[in-house]
Amino acid sequence: MAKIAYILLCHKDPEAIIQQAEQLTAVGDYMSIHFDASAAPADYEAIREALDHNDNVTFVRNRIKCGWGEWSLVQATLLAVEAAAEEFPRATHFYMLSGDCMAIKTAEFAHKFLDENDRDYIESFDFFESDWIKTGMKEERLIYRHFFNERTHKKLFYAAMDLQKRLGLKREIPSDIQVQIGSQWWCLRRRTIEWILEFTRKRKDVMRFFRTTWIPDETFFQTLVRHLVKESEIDSRTLTFLMFTDYGMPVTFHNDHYDLLLSQDFLFARKISPGAKRLKSRLGRLYASRDVDFQISNEGRSLFKFLADQGRSGRRFGMRFWETESSLGRERELMIVVCKKWHVAKRLVENVSKITDIPTIEYLFDEESTNLPDLGGIQSSLGKRTRHRRALMRMLFEYHESDRLVVCMDPANLDLMHDFFSDRSLTRLLQIECEFTDDYLSGHARRVGLAGERTSQATLDRLMPTIRNDITYEADRIRDAGFNRHFRIRQSDSAEINATKLTDFFRVSQDTAMQLAQTRHLFDD
Repeated sequence: MAKIAYILLCHKDPEAIIQQAEQLTAVGDYMSIHFDASAAPADYEAIREALDHNDNVTFVRNRIKCGWGEWSLVQATLLAVEAAAEEFPRATHFYMLSGDCMAIKTAEFAHKFLDENDRDYIESFDFFESDWIKTGMKEERLIYRHFFNERTHKKLFYAAMDLQKRLGLKREIPSDIQVQIGSQWWCLRRRTIEWILEFTRKRKDVMRFFRTTWIPDETFFQTLVRHLVKESEIDSRTLTFLMFTDYGMPVTFHNDHYDLLLSQDFLFARKISPGAKRLKSRLGRLYASRDVDFQISNEGRSLFKFLADQGRSGRRFGMRFWETESSLGRERELMIVVCKKWHVAKRLVENVSKITDIPTIEYLFDEESTNLPDLGGIQSSLGKRTRHRRALMRMLFEYHESDRLVVCMDPANLDLMHDFFSDRSLTRLLQIECEFTDDYLSGHARRVGLAGERTSQATLDRLMPTIRNDITYEADRIRDAGFNRHFRIRQSDSAEINATKLTDFFRVSQDTAMQLAQTRHLFDD
């Protein structure tokens, strides 16, 4: 059965470290601690005093001072790994943690998971080919030697790098290794750890190279694991759930994130807020629990993106006017049918195509699979359709040999509506206002990835008001835009009232409009 040796690098909050160590070792797992040598001596003494009696905890004897982005972080990790490998011969897996991490599954679940999946878990992507690094330096991290810390000695850091550039001191990467990059939160098997430690003793050239790279904790273990272990035995992901904001900062979890964290397909989570006492208490008790049934839906990242977007007031960039010099044509009439329930709009426009001679097209800016004629490739992807929206629409008018055209759009496409209404052509907009039951909104959340099949009802209940408000917000934005020739039909109105609106929108007879208003199962879900 799997037994985990946790590798903990820490520098503060001795109370939390003691609690974390006691919770993770209470069920028979182990911990090796490196406490930063630059931290308060009294804090280290408090940790030693509290944990020295625990046979499942060991400490790095020769602690070092660590700095963000420096080799010292890798060196401290290696010291902790060596101590764990020596002290805990029964450890089958070594799991990298920080003081901000906490288990979001039981030990029983974690051990069973590792027993059933004989592989190493570490993010490792090709350093040069992948887009893992979003901003800042890339190859400069490797090809120049870094002797100063960019955060604490910024001027010296960049002066040293500029000097190397001017003198042409670019260095070669060891020829037999392919540098990888990824998260530093890994879980490796004992055999892999032993191979890494042996490699560090034999390959002094590689060690010299990494000692002067920048942020080596994102490349050292990632590179060595790929070098030493068969690809089929590596799962290129971390078992620690973490998210980042748009500004590159880690998302912090608080007391009300307990259910969300437990539903993610990970063993640990980072970062837990120091002030989230109730969350820490609940997660601490969780690790030693037994027979817990986890409903894994794994919607955390999509939920965060969705909910973070709702918190912004200027949620879209300014409109992009592709081909502003072009026009659909003064004589042409574009009729836009807007509805959040796509099936409702599709039923209506299908009936329009049956009983009138007006060409209709469904959600061409929202669905890749929309049935479109071959227009020379401009129709081949959503990106192209949106970028060349006016050219696409002109070609559709010409293809159908008509001066009238009906298209469907999602209410979120306000920028497209603004663009078409600014054209010299005659643009009309029909907004279909539907009723949204909780059951429908639950299904909508699953369809768009905000929830999974196993998402708990409690999570859905908390999410429901936000989704409902978002739909209302989109509808209100369209009304506030003040478009001319803006018509609305409502599910709650009678067919007679809606027929009057449809007569004006489509410019058809009252009888034809009534047939449209009475479209079979129009508002059914």
